[in-house]
Amino acid sequence: SNGKLERWHKTFKSTALRPAAPSTIDEARRVTADFVEHYNARRLHSAIGYIAPVDKLAGREAAIFVERDRKLEAARELRRQRRELARRHQTHHHPNQTCPPASP
Repeated sequence: SNGKLERWHKTFKSTALRPAAPSTIDEARRVTADFVEHYNARRLHSAIGYIAPVDKLAGREAAIFVERDRKLEAARELRRQRRELARRHQTHHHPNQTCPPASP
């Protein structure tokens, strides 16, 4: 749609063209090519589930979502284990309990 195209141009100008300030047509072409490659191959787009358009077009979105879910579950499990370890540590070492002095 026209709104999406206008947004693309705004993003291009604000993140690539103006910061680079190319002084020649060849520089402008390089900046444009680099931006298009980044935008399509590396940039994660919220409208398509935070994946790159190249991955969506290649049909890799399902595999990406499965891997993302696996990593999230692994992180959740690690947090559970750390909380349990901290809880056990607090149970065994009451905060008001003093530790015996260290041996010389």
